[in-house]
Amino acid sequence: MNRTHHRHRTPAVLAAALAALLVTATGCSSKADGGGASEDADGVRTGPGVTAKTLRLGALTDLTGPYATLGKSIVQAQQMWADETNAAGGVCGRKVEIVVKDHGYDVQKAVTAYADLAPDVVALPQVIGSPVVAALLDDIERDHLLTFPQAWAASLLGHDSVQVIGTTYDVDMIAAVDFLTRTKGLAAGDAVGHVYFEGDYGANALQGSTWAAQRAGLKIVPQKIKATDTDLTAQVSALRKAGVKAVLISAGPAQTASLVGVAASRGLRVPVVSSAPGFAPQLMKTPAAPALAAMLDVVSAAPAVSSDLPGVKAMAAAYAKKYPGSPVDSGVLSGYNAAELLGADLKKACAAGSLAREDVVKAHRSQKSADTGLGSPQDFSDVDRPAALASYVLKPDAKAVGGLVGVEDAHRAPGVTEYLANRS
Repeated sequence: MNRTHHRHRTPAVLAAALAALLVTATGCSSKADGGGASEDADGVRTGPGVTAKTLRLGALTDLTGPYATLGKSIVQAQQMWADETNAAGGVCGRKVEIVVKDHGYDVQKAVTAYADLAPDVVALPQVIGSPVVAALLDDIERDHLLTFPQAWAASLLGHDSVQVIGTTYDVDMIAAVDFLTRTKGLAAGDAVGHVYFEGDYGANALQGSTWAAQRAGLKIVPQKIKATDTDLTAQVSALRKAGVKAVLISAGPAQTASLVGVAASRGLRVPVVSSAPGFAPQLMKTPAAPALAAMLDVVSAAPAVSSDLPGVKAMAAAYAKKYPGSPVDSGVLSGYNAAELLGADLKKACAAGSLAREDVVKAHRSQKSADTGLGSPQDFSDVDRPAALASYVLKPDAKAVGGLVGVEDAHRAPGVTEYLANRS
């Protein structure tokens, strides 16, 4: 189970634990108090964010920073889920409200926004950014606030209240290296570039690519960049000089466009594989579009929005109708899927008689095969492992909904199980 979330015991947590022991000793309910939990008129225990008529969720998002496009898509998708849910009677007889706070990918702003938001919500179906989630981990655990990051760093595993949905960045990069060796002719001794953001995102991705490259006899040529770096000419020159036969990129859409566009113009026309956050459909309307279509593939825990999966098709059609003019991108699918999963957790907690935060977390962790019909089933029972181990491979297509089409269905790359066993 959790190797890390008990390491930082605050006085408030110790006091709560002592109180729980005293309650048990006197024969009263042994459930945690949920930060002020009480029993409602319908017999359901409630806590912060829950009243007799409403159930409030929170979103710490990026609407003005480097992931603003992603943030807008996720916010709108989750609001669509809330509207659909409310039209069907809500959750546990309560209307769902989502309170949105924009942190602009600024950690300090996110910390302030969390302090303002946390007392009045029961869960967070959206927090964008590995650095943001990392800064809030202790607070989230203390508050027993079930949180779904829109971030996939393995460093976020191991916490009861924090759930990385799908694969982590390292698992996807193992899949990327496997894809390159199987389909792009890479062989032992070849060099592969890896351009990556500094911080947890890039570091975790590099960990996976390095392990997979060593297993395949390849050499990784690392190029670390900042989120503010949007001209990758220097990195392309270094990779060309190193004679790389392919490039991995774990960054944002602007960096992917620059990398591929500059590489194509400088004669480095090699396969490029990106993590899912490195692509946005808007790229297919830029001058880099032809090079992206020719050179780029994307590894992702989720299918393409253009997938024929019935659930994905229905969701994409509903979103296009509700938000005409807004792109139906991977953020829409990711956000809606997270909301669906949280909705299932809340319904399970309600059926067990409590919407107190601790009991929502408990309901979530009991889910061993959560399937929304929007991708791979998820196993949330082991806090130390990714919820899914299978990655899709996608490819840019300007004519497709979401700008991507499927290349390979979700599958577990060779070595993933071995890697996770060694990592733990």
